[in-house]
Amino acid sequence: MCNQSVGLIAAEAERRGIATVCLQLLEGIAESMGIPRALLVPYPHGYALGEPGNPVAQHAVLAAALALLTAARGPVVRRLG
Repeated sequence: MCNQSVGLIAAEAERRGIATVCLQLLEGIAESMGIPRALLVPYPHGYALGEPGNPVAQHAVLAAALALLTAARGPVVRRLG
């Protein structure tokens, strides 16, 4: 359910002129909802930035999200990596 909620919140923020990127764990949800910009991450629920204590992986997720934010107009779904 929270993957859908994040998508709905992102869509509303975009309608109000706020650009968003959703870190998504479920590809089907990201695609079916038409989320403006979704970055699919290969991590388990609760760990959208990767494992705790791994700043290299966490920075990679954030860098990919920021790159998606500046380069893409939605809806677009991209995989991390």
